[in-house]
Amino acid sequence: MGLMIDSNARYVGRNEIAMVPTPVATASWKPVPHLDVIDAVTDVVKARNWTVLEEQYGLARDGQKMFGVIRINKSSSLEWSRCIGIRNSHDRTLAVGLTAGISVCVCSNLCFGGSMVLKRRHTSRIELEGLVTEAIDALGDEFLTLETVAEDLKLQYVRDDAARAAIVKAAEAGAVNSCDIVPVFREFKSPSHPEFEEPTRWSLLNAFTENAKKYSPARADVCHRGLTRLFGLDGNPPTLWK
Repeated sequence: MGLMIDSNARYVGRNEIAMVPTPVATASWKPVPHLDVIDAVTDVVKARNWTVLEEQYGLARDGQKMFGVIRINKSSSLEWSRCIGIRNSHDRTLAVGLTAGISVCVCSNLCFGGSMVLKRRHTSRIELEGLVTEAIDALGDEFLTLETVAEDLKLQYVRDDAARAAIVKAAEAGAVNSCDIVPVFREFKSPSHPEFEEPTRWSLLNAFTENAKKYSPARADVCHRGLTRLFGLDGNPPTLWK
């Protein structure tokens, strides 16, 4: 589904996630078990009569960080399905986070919106359930913004020189590794999927996300958040073309 794992991380299922120990809480910090976050999200999704089409999870840093994608049937588009990105950490580096996303049907590339609608560093299980309910409700507007921008990107053509400059700028911003400048451009010029043969901003974005499949969950998270701002997937003016 686009969540890729390198040698520093691994794909996991719910059973393995359940075995990850949760650190002892302190007076100021209450770590949330990874599985509690996942269960809270899927419970709310199912309560809305949405169907979970696919789930994918990864752990990094010996289980200290968890990243996941839940693909759901809530979409009217034939080109992509909506998905919910999840992240959590036990090392205080990431708050519990949910974000709206789309999974492109032809290639399973992932694109995410700009807002983490749930962002709490410590909470109880009871508080989490209420926060997730509010967050899922807020995702509706995020999905619409993301899909509107995606449709707009398909109408904007990009010349080769502009594409090269954009890829370098994305590397300078840390969205991709500098060693991936040439691979991303090659993917843009000779895409793995014929649906992206037209040289548009949408095709360029998918060249980036195709390349990001080789990243660890943690690196992919940084990549997607960087691309969100660069391409204006959050509904704000893109910074890539300034």
